[in-house]
Amino acid sequence: MSSFKNKNVLITGGASGIGLLMAKECIREQAAAVAIWDINESTADKLFGDEFAGSPTQLITKQVDISKAEQVTEAGKQLAGALSAVDILINNAGIVVGGPFEQLSHEQIRQTVAINLLGAMHVTRTLLPDMRRQPSGHIVNIASAAGLMPNPGMAVYAASKWGMIGWSESLRLELEEQQADIRVTTVEPSYIDTGMFAGVRPPRLTPLLDPGDIAHRIIRAVKDNRIILRAPFMVRLVPFLRGILPARAFDYVAGKLFRVYHSMDTFTGRTQKKL
Repeated sequence: MSSFKNKNVLITGGASGIGLLMAKECIREQAAAVAIWDINESTADKLFGDEFAGSPTQLITKQVDISKAEQVTEAGKQLAGALSAVDILINNAGIVVGGPFEQLSHEQIRQTVAINLLGAMHVTRTLLPDMRRQPSGHIVNIASAAGLMPNPGMAVYAASKWGMIGWSESLRLELEEQQADIRVTTVEPSYIDTGMFAGVRPPRLTPLLDPGDIAHRIIRAVKDNRIILRAPFMVRLVPFLRGILPARAFDYVAGKLFRVYHSMDTFTGRTQKKL
């Protein structure tokens, strides 16, 4: 079982949403330090106020665009100087760009993949050598249920999350084969009730996830060394159904019965920005 107590934690995209909620959970778990990298400039005082006044946890915030490898490398050097090494890395930063694929600009396509997939790779590649020198470590990659199945209206987002799952699982196997004491947890949630997914119509029998609840479940999954966390329950059935049903039959079940393929019809999202 992994522990957050006296550990150094880095959360990307940690200035809002479930990233910030996870940061607060880590403080409650008595982490030695919680570092937040976010595209939006923030300070610890602004994010946490007096909520954790007197806490021994060191709070570090830095404005970093994880889609730019040179920024990640420089930020990694600075963080190493402050903390020596990160014990637990949570790759949480991401954006959603909805709409028909042919209506998306080249920049929207590039940015989505650069942040959601390549950004996590840049951050992990930068921190992994120092993490190896620690007694143990844990990498958490926040993917999505969109990485398990197709969904009209979010083709590029789904592609980035399919890539995240493939990379995350491959990284886990590599580290296991190398006998590195670094765990990898891949998180695959359905829609979370945040501004990021404003306007979505949840599939039948698949309620919007409460941000506080999913943040808590992610922290719990790390403590339990879970390999994969899927939520809610219906998401756990997706790999099984895709494995046993012909493509057209699965399309009927997902599209007609559960209306997954229409969940983005009313999507508005928040103002598009890097998290």
